[in-house]
Amino acid sequence: MPLTPFHFGPSACIALPLKRYIDVPVFILANVAIDIEPLIVMNFHLSYPLHGMAHTFAGAAVIGICLGLIAHWNKTHIQRLMEKMLRLQYAASLKKYILSGILGCWLHVLLDSPLYTDIKPFSPFSDLNPLFGAVQGSMVYKVCAYAFIPAIFFYILFVIWESKRSAG
Repeated sequence: MPLTPFHFGPSACIALPLKRYIDVPVFILANVAIDIEPLIVMNFHLSYPLHGMAHTFAGAAVIGICLGLIAHWNKTHIQRLMEKMLRLQYAASLKKYILSGILGCWLHVLLDSPLYTDIKPFSPFSDLNPLFGAVQGSMVYKVCAYAFIPAIFFYILFVIWESKRSAG
């Protein structure tokens, strides 16, 4: 099912502790943005694979770069969102945006590849999916669902830590 919340937990779990190196909103958005592809395929009844080029590491890298550039052009709005609404200190660069976009998209492909037979993560170099079935599908779903717990913990921890740091 496209645009499920399953990708939020793992992406937040990774991005928040690494926020010095990874742009949190871009990394999380990149994880979710890849599923626009199956949403379009299903809504417009296209004769195109449900998990096509966006669900490959090459296609995901292109999408990640585009998301990084879009974030760079909108950095003032993102900074306002992070600092005012989410109460997290925020500093980013074009390099950090693009790296976060690519890595976030790749995480999505990595999480989906063991689940779906139509994903060809190494296309156009290979039409094989060596990751399919490597992990039981129910395990991937459980890890994604349970990842919300540490993600919430990390978020609360960072808000408290950063508010103490700025007050002191």
